[in-house]
Amino acid sequence: MSTTFQPPKSFAAPHVCGLSQPVATPSGMNYERYQPFHPMSLPDRTWPDQRITKAPRWLSTDLRDGNQALIDPMTPARKRKMFDLLVKMGYKEIEIGFPSASQTEWDFVRSLIEDPEAIPDDVVISVLTQAREDLIDRTVQSLVGAKRATVHMYNATAELFRRVVFHTTQQGTIDLAQQGTRWVIDAIEKYLPDTPVGYEYSPEIFTQTPTDYAIEVCDRVMDVWQPDDEREIILNLPATVEMSTPNTYADQIEYFSRNISHRDNVCISMHCHNDRGCAVAASELGQMAGAQRVEGCLFGHGERTGNVDLVTLGMNLFSQGIDPMIDFSDMDTIRRTVEYCTGMPVPARSPYAGDLVYTAFSGSHQDAIKKGLEDLETRARAEGTSIHKIRWEAPYLPVDPQDVGRTYEAVIRVNSQSGKGGMAYLMKADHHLELPRRLQMEFSGVVQARADDSGHEVTSPVLWDIFDSEYLSRDTPFKLGEFIVGAAHGQTQITADLDVRGKQTTVTGEGNGPLSAFIDALGQVGAHVRVLDYTEHALTSGGDAYAAAYVECEVGEGDDTQVLWGVGIDPDITTATLKAALSALDRA
Repeated sequence: MSTTFQPPKSFAAPHVCGLSQPVATPSGMNYERYQPFHPMSLPDRTWPDQRITKAPRWLSTDLRDGNQALIDPMTPARKRKMFDLLVKMGYKEIEIGFPSASQTEWDFVRSLIEDPEAIPDDVVISVLTQAREDLIDRTVQSLVGAKRATVHMYNATAELFRRVVFHTTQQGTIDLAQQGTRWVIDAIEKYLPDTPVGYEYSPEIFTQTPTDYAIEVCDRVMDVWQPDDEREIILNLPATVEMSTPNTYADQIEYFSRNISHRDNVCISMHCHNDRGCAVAASELGQMAGAQRVEGCLFGHGERTGNVDLVTLGMNLFSQGIDPMIDFSDMDTIRRTVEYCTGMPVPARSPYAGDLVYTAFSGSHQDAIKKGLEDLETRARAEGTSIHKIRWEAPYLPVDPQDVGRTYEAVIRVNSQSGKGGMAYLMKADHHLELPRRLQMEFSGVVQARADDSGHEVTSPVLWDIFDSEYLSRDTPFKLGEFIVGAAHGQTQITADLDVRGKQTTVTGEGNGPLSAFIDALGQVGAHVRVLDYTEHALTSGGDAYAAAYVECEVGEGDDTQVLWGVGIDPDITTATLKAALSALDRA
C-alpha cells in the first residue's frame, strides 16, 4: 500500500535567497522594418507524422551553383576532379554547368561529353538555363552526344521579383514559363532527337511565391510538356531565400504535392538555401511532406549562406540506419578533395567531416566516451565479434568514426578543461597504461596545472612526457640498485642497494611479500611509508613483455603525511613494484 508523504506541520522550506527571472533588455535594433513570413495555413498537415525511410534522389549542384559562388571559380581541371569525386561517391544526377553563361562553362560540358570514360552510363548530367530562346538553344546544343541528360529551365515567379526585377504580370510570367518550355522541346527535337532527355522546371523563389500561383504556373508548364508514364517532369521548388522556420516550407511542399496535377508523373525536387541556417531541417521536413528529390552541394557551398549540405543530409540518414545510397566511408579524402577544388576550408565543426567533430575536450564528455567505448568492447567480446560490427551506441558519438574512415586517435584530446577520463583514455589507448581511478584524479590535477600554465592543448606525446617526468624518471632522493628477494620463517625477505641522496647504502627488511618487505627496509633510511593500494598489469605480451605497477602510499608522519601514487615499469614485475614505491617516495 502506497501513501503520499505528508510533511509535519512544523516542516518548512529552507531559507534561501530566491533568484528572480532575468529581464531582457530591448536591443535597440530596427526590427520593425521586417515582417513575419506566413505563406499559408495548412491545419490538416500530415507531414509531422511521416518518417524518412529511404534516401531521396540526389542531385549535386557543386559544379554549377556551388562553383558560381566561389571567390575564384574552379578551373576545368578542378571541376573535373570534383565531377570524378561525385561519381565515385555514387551521385547519379549531377548538374554540370550553365553552358550558355560563358565559353569556359560550355567547354567543360563538352569535355565531359566528348570523353567516353567520363560519364558512366547510369549517371544523368543536368544543365541549367534561363527562359530565353537563344540561351536555351545554346544550352541544348552543348548536350549533343550525351547518352542521357536533363535540361533545367527556370523563371522567377515571386511577386517581388516580378514587380521589381522583371516588371511583368502573373500572366506574363505564366506565358514565359510556357514559351520557355516550348523552346526547350523545339531545341531537343532539333539537336537531340535520339537522346533520352528529361525536363526540370523551377518556379524560382518558390518560397516567396503564393503556393496556389506556383501550382498554376507549374500546371501550365505541364500543359506544354505533357508528362506521362514515359515522360516524367521534375518540378523543383527552390527555397532560393529561406524565409521562415522549416515547418512553413514543409507546409508549402505538402500543399503543392496534394494539389499539383499529373502527380504520379511529377518528381518534386527541393533546392534549399541556408539563409536562416535551417536548410538541412527544411530539406528533411520537405521529404516528409512529399518531396522525392534533393538538390545541394557537398559541405553546403553555394550563393550567400550556401545550399543545403549533402554530406550532413546523407550522414543523417546513415545515423538512423538508412542507406544514404552515397559512399561517405572515406570522409577525409572527400573533404580534402572539396577543399582543393573549391579553395575553401571545411570548418572544424562541420557535421560528420570537420576536424573536431569526433573530439571531446570537456572532462565529463571524455569520461562518458571512455566508458562508452569500454562498454562496446565488452559487448563485442561477448558476441565474439569486432567493436565495428555490433550495434553502435556510444555517448556523444552519433556514428562510429571508423565508419567514415576516422580512427579513435583524435576522439579525446586534452586541455585545461579536460578531466581524468580524457587523460586515462589517452594513456590507455596510446600508451597501454590502465591507471587506477584515484591515480587518474591525481594525474589530472598535474596535467591541468601544466595546461593552465601553457594555455595550449596537451597532445598525447606531451601527456606522456608529463607522466614520465612526474612518475617514472624520478630517481632522487632515492635510486634503486641491485636487490635480492628470499624467504625465511614464513616471511619474504629482501636485501636492496639504494642510492640515498648520492650515498650508497644497503637495507634489509621482511614482510608478507616483496613490496611489504621493501617498505620495511625503507624504514632503515628514515622513510615512513604505508601502502594503501596496489595494482599491476602487463603492458605487452610475449617473452619481452613489460609490466606496470601502481602503488598508492601514505608517506611521512604526523602533520607531514602525504598520500601519493607511484608508478614503475619494468620487464620484471617485482622490479616494477619496487620502482613504483620509490616513485611515490621520491614525489614526497
